[in-house]
Amino acid sequence: MKRAYIFPGQGSQFVGMGKELYENNSQAKELFEQSNEILGFRITDLMFSGSDDDLKQTRVTQPSIFIHSVILALILGDRFKPDMAAGHSLGEFSAIVACRGLTFQDGLKLVRARAFAMQKACERQPSTMAAILNLDDGVVEDICAEISASGETVVPANYNCPGQLVISGSVKGVNEACEKLKTAGAKRAMILPVGGAFHSPFMEPARMELAEAIEASVFSAPVCPVYQNVNAMPETDPVNIRKNLVAQLTAPVRWSQTISHMISDGSRTFIEVGPGKVLQGLVKKINKDMEALSA
Repeated sequence: MKRAYIFPGQGSQFVGMGKELYENNSQAKELFEQSNEILGFRITDLMFSGSDDDLKQTRVTQPSIFIHSVILALILGDRFKPDMAAGHSLGEFSAIVACRGLTFQDGLKLVRARAFAMQKACERQPSTMAAILNLDDGVVEDICAEISASGETVVPANYNCPGQLVISGSVKGVNEACEKLKTAGAKRAMILPVGGAFHSPFMEPARMELAEAIEASVFSAPVCPVYQNVNAMPETDPVNIRKNLVAQLTAPVRWSQTISHMISDGSRTFIEVGPGKVLQGLVKKINKDMEALSA
């Protein structure tokens, strides 16, 4: 029976994350301190005892979740034996580093570059995201396409599980889509408290900036296939991993399809590595017969 390790993305952060690891494991403490040096500020202070508002800043959120997730995987040592891995959005970087496709130090530098590039793109033009519940994906896609054709950009961004699709785009476009989707039968259409339209054309400036940083980084073949967000398919070739990581910023996260492919390829156990239990919940919604655990 194959084991899949899955790594969370933005939204899983909480004040106090990683504190116990820091205090009780010398290897973890050393990696946390390395993270402070690489980032140039004590992110551990914000993770362990900052405020919710501190942790909600993209430049803090993304490195915090990456650091927590990867350190958890690294201190598992020989017990970390993935047959396959995947990460949700930012979590894809955690998965690649945990599976030895990139060093911890280089991975954190890329996550820092990604977070700053995304924050800049958010500040450049107001944009937002919304979660659409209990509506067929095809209906959501059609309404987004119809609004985009009229001049307001709105696109599917996160295929989280059946009946939960997040859309992303201009403030006007997303609001208009929410109204039309509720009329079409969506149980809920909720604007999300995010900095901007992630995984949409609004992230194009960030994608270009991140592409340079990714091209300058040294990637290796990971120890197992990493299923990537842009196509939900397994990848071990460093060239393709790079290309897919760049494309990820403006493309949708195909999480539902990713988990389905991992199940088709033999996984029955999904182990979430990082803060929270969001992904375990999504796995059970995609297929209730799967085992979903925390690392």
